[in-house]
Amino acid sequence: MTTFSLLVLVVVAALIFDFINGFHDTANAIATVVSTGVMRTRTAVLMAAVLNVVGAFLGTAVASTVGKDLIDPGHVTQQLVLAALLSAITWNLLTWWFGIPSSSSHALVGGLIGAGISALGMGAIKPEGVEKVVTALVISPFLGFFISFVLMVGMYWMVRRVRPARLNTIFKRLQVFSAGFMALSHGTNDAQKTMGVITMALVSYNGTYDPAAKFPVPTWVVLACALAMGLGTASGGWRIIKTMGSKIFKLRPIHGFCAETGAATLLQVASHFGLPVSTTHVITSAIMGAGATTRLSAVSWGVTQRILVAWILTIPVCLALGEGFYKLFTLIGLTAAA
Repeated sequence: MTTFSLLVLVVVAALIFDFINGFHDTANAIATVVSTGVMRTRTAVLMAAVLNVVGAFLGTAVASTVGKDLIDPGHVTQQLVLAALLSAITWNLLTWWFGIPSSSSHALVGGLIGAGISALGMGAIKPEGVEKVVTALVISPFLGFFISFVLMVGMYWMVRRVRPARLNTIFKRLQVFSAGFMALSHGTNDAQKTMGVITMALVSYNGTYDPAAKFPVPTWVVLACALAMGLGTASGGWRIIKTMGSKIFKLRPIHGFCAETGAATLLQVASHFGLPVSTTHVITSAIMGAGATTRLSAVSWGVTQRILVAWILTIPVCLALGEGFYKLFTLIGLTAAA
């Protein structure tokens, strides 16, 4: 296989991952607005798809983090990137099939580290970058819970004298905007991860990486990733929408508004600082935070435990898958010729 052919294969795999990320994570933006009856499912999915595309054009800080802060781009190979992508795709499809909201971000980070260790050894892994990314991934769900909880408490205090029927009407309208904000923020953070991986592969192909220079994300990569995620989102992820929208907590419009607003704000801050956090984890924990203000027993902790297990398993499983795919490529002799 020629070097260029292998690069094309990597780009195609990356866009497939982005497409799957789109339908796997559709629930991040629309589960709350659908479950509260504010929008029809197809309308909500279309809105999310469009705003995912728009969000992908709002920056490249996260792409830079994924592309150069985990593994030294000067030592990256196409086989390494392909192994990481296949591990993340495998896990995403498996968790989607069982309707479990797992993290595409965790899957990709785990796959990159696993394939990197298998291909280059521990020396090629950047400890500072891995620590920064993993810390953001671990802390962000707790922040999502806390922000949503505080926002709900504050909102309850502000509207304590408003009649329930009037309250419902107000927040049904507001939730359309909060769902749009969430969809935009999802595109801003998640699409950039695939941009970073494709740019990493391009740097490897061209052999032009300069550690002192800004990490270059070509415009066509931004456009391709935006469209792939948008198309994936438009195809819907009904299994996970059901889990997110009704099995964790029976949402009302005020809960949906606070969960989406809190989660989207956190995602925008993370994207600004180049932190690839899990949109799935953030919105799921935000839903829990909103529900916990009613009473702790209102949250379905049994379902939550199942989701938590998937969260804990994602990085180590994808790390092992990344190592396994790379070793398989070595075994079958998948190499690039000039």
